[in-house]
Amino acid sequence: MTRSDRSGLYPWLVWGLAASFYCYGFFQRVAPSVMVGELMSEFSVSAAVLGNLSAFYFYAYASLQLPIGIMIDHWGAKRMLVGAALLCGAGSLLFAKADSLTMAYVGRLLIGAGAGFTWVGTLKLTAQWLPPKRFAMVSGMTLMLGMIGAVAGQAPLAAAVAAFGWRDTLSVAALVAIALALLIWLIVRDRADDTMGQDIGEQTTGLLHGLKITLKNPQSWYAAVYGGTMTAPVLAFAGLWGVPYMMQAYGLERTEAAASTSLMLIGWGIGAPLTGWFSDHIGLRRLPMLISSIIVLIIFIILIYVPNLPLEGAQALLFLHGLFNGGMVICFVVSRENNKPGHGGVTLGFVNMMVMASGAFFQPFIGWLLDMNWDGTLISGSRIYSVHAYNVALFSLVAGGVIAVVMALLVRETRCQNVFSRTENK
Repeated sequence: MTRSDRSGLYPWLVWGLAASFYCYGFFQRVAPSVMVGELMSEFSVSAAVLGNLSAFYFYAYASLQLPIGIMIDHWGAKRMLVGAALLCGAGSLLFAKADSLTMAYVGRLLIGAGAGFTWVGTLKLTAQWLPPKRFAMVSGMTLMLGMIGAVAGQAPLAAAVAAFGWRDTLSVAALVAIALALLIWLIVRDRADDTMGQDIGEQTTGLLHGLKITLKNPQSWYAAVYGGTMTAPVLAFAGLWGVPYMMQAYGLERTEAAASTSLMLIGWGIGAPLTGWFSDHIGLRRLPMLISSIIVLIIFIILIYVPNLPLEGAQALLFLHGLFNGGMVICFVVSRENNKPGHGGVTLGFVNMMVMASGAFFQPFIGWLLDMNWDGTLISGSRIYSVHAYNVALFSLVAGGVIAVVMALLVRETRCQNVFSRTENK
């Protein structure tokens, strides 16, 4: 067997290394959620500033989604993933050593920029090395591995921060990224294909043309806004504010609160491939999107606003919220099916950019709302927010949930076919 074959263990090794980097990116995405108190005290910042600090990851990640495909096609997934892993390592080390807020901002920005390459790079290598019939399954496996990284960035990271401090823990995380860069460089190979090395100017022109057409299509916006507002609770609540909320609302220790919040991420990792399979099985897109958005909205309202909810009930709701929130993945499929086949790549880039932008918006916005309702309580230099303050701030996610339901109603049903191809075939 040669390395050019799609059979054997080598293709799975290539995918495994790339997907491990995607897992690492998710770990870094949610890491600030278990060090909220330390970061607020260390940098003497409010919730709004902390939310903005965490969101710098999303600023970089979202802004790179459109050009990343061109860069990977031109220079190859291997080179870009190696460079991206080194960026993550440098950013994590810079963040760990930061003695000013500006330095922390830059570190978080570098981490987000590097992590921005992980999803597209992994799928690129998957398409090169594994049979096409396995692409959907492996994509789901990649997402599940990302959720493992997210879970590792909650309770296990909280325990590490408690034992070793957040600076030393993130310094070790930097070494992990550098090790991933080395392994990818030594083991991963790009297969020669039709796009690699293509003139980057021609690709950019094609990207801009496709983007213009995509943005003119209202269906692109419906799908993108649906994905962003559905994902907002995962990125803003599970990704940052859920841990301090669970500590305040239920009197939990940080590790326990992180473990509870992780249930939303675990549910999301399970629900995404299941909902995708269900949509394919029934041959419909809009109905699963609508059902998911309505159930997610109801669950979140019960979770936050029903008084005297027992901890076990809240934990069950967190898991169910993530499970049904898996319906957001359909936004990627329905956006492609409502745009011309030749613009599929730019369409996915646009939708993914909007999804990640929701984290960039809601994390600092919820922090700002928390500051507006802060009662002045301080513990060890860190602001403590009341349950009432969280109730007010988290209502923004309820408003987002209502928007998601409206977007699901506006999305055109494709019946699992590209509407342009279907029209041409008639």
